[in-house]
Amino acid sequence: MGRMRFAKGHGTENDFVILPDPDGELDLTEGTVRLLCDRRAGIGGDGVLRVVRTRALGETLAPAARTAERAEWFMDYRNADGTVAEMCGNGVRVFARYLLHAGLVDRDRFEVGTRDGAKEVRIEASGDVTVDMGRVEMQGASSAKLARQVVHGAQISVGNPHLACEVEGPVAEVDLTRAPELDGEAFPQGANVEVYAEVAPGVLEMRVYERGSGETRSCGTGIVAAAAAATPTGEGATWTVRVPGGECVVFLDAGGARLSGAAVIVAEGETSLV
Repeated sequence: MGRMRFAKGHGTENDFVILPDPDGELDLTEGTVRLLCDRRAGIGGDGVLRVVRTRALGETLAPAARTAERAEWFMDYRNADGTVAEMCGNGVRVFARYLLHAGLVDRDRFEVGTRDGAKEVRIEASGDVTVDMGRVEMQGASSAKLARQVVHGAQISVGNPHLACEVEGPVAEVDLTRAPELDGEAFPQGANVEVYAEVAPGVLEMRVYERGSGETRSCGTGIVAAAAAATPTGEGATWTVRVPGGECVVFLDAGGARLSGAAVIVAEGETSLV
């Protein structure tokens, strides 16, 4: 095994192993990702963010993601189980924080390439990171079987698939210990499942079971999906969304959604796990 630098960061405790690989030289296998994300045998995280120059990615992007080619840096995101994900809202914010931390960008507004296209990020005066998530696509209704109940909600795309379900009573009482059972026709690639409740005007509480990672402390695209599901069709809104790891703010309007919150780098080091 070789050795490689890494960093560790989180956005509202949605945590990531960050691998700087500017020239796209790293062969990042599913097994390596699983080991890096292992909280006992590895570094530990909900996923891996590979920091690679877009021109060195070595991957043909889908037509919908071609706008990523105009960004210098590409977020190659992998779930904790090693699978590739289209988009990660908290991941983009942590990725942007790392680019600044490592001196790879020197501006407070720039774009990050993702498999859902280029995403504009902005560093706020407060230090929070805001990402333009683009349009939120409402795709109808569906349901999921959790361990002890069936939940119904909105099928939503935020660059990746979601089922956002409003529930009665405290979201803390919902059992997310098992992977939700989804409608395979509605979600052929699986989906993240959010349960949420409005606890005050403009305030949601939410928990999430992420496809490929299990229940996480936060999920940026899931936060946006829950906010969109709670907003009457055709209206704009601003929501504060509380998750186990903290809170983010979502701004919804005709142009799409913006997600804002804290993103921090907590450690750097060298690993022999790659």
